[in-house]
Amino acid sequence: VYLLSSACVKPGESVLVHGASGGVGIAACQIARAYGLKVLGTASTEEGQKIVLENGAHKVFNHKEADYIDKIKKSVGEKGVDVIIEMLANVNLSNDLNLLSHGGRVIVVGSRGTIEINPRDTMTKESSIKGVTLFSSTKEEFQQFAAALQAGMEIGWLRPVIGPQYLLEKATQAHENIIHSSGATGKMILLLN
Repeated sequence: VYLLSSACVKPGESVLVHGASGGVGIAACQIARAYGLKVLGTASTEEGQKIVLENGAHKVFNHKEADYIDKIKKSVGEKGVDVIIEMLANVNLSNDLNLLSHGGRVIVVGSRGTIEINPRDTMTKESSIKGVTLFSSTKEEFQQFAAALQAGMEIGWLRPVIGPQYLLEKATQAHENIIHSSGATGKMILLLN
């Protein structure tokens, strides 16, 4: 909910969830679909792509394929993508800017380092890049997000997908596995004994 409200989305717009098969990406797909958006997602494995399609995406692309950006461009046409939810900005941000529509927005959710971009890519389309984090939300905003997510689960348009599960004492291994995995498939869960 927070990701899409940060992007000021409107029903009928298109959204690309770049890295859609993890917990945040799946939720973004489900919420975007419920908002009436045209949802595109990326995932690097067949299993991940299947999960993305089952959870709200109209189309899915394999971001490990060399020509996946061209496939997205062909899918959306000359207009481009209105909103991109970006999980790995240090790898994808430059390409994201070239996929955007006029006035398009990139919402950066994750990044593991730096990237060089050409600022002209934002100027020509009057696009914007916005970084988000839940940690800067107020108590009232958290309560609003929680109410919206709870309602979504009660009604059925939000269905968390559980991925790998680890005991809490294996948190270091869980972190290593997610950093070095070939692709996510749902929300990683840490279990208490």
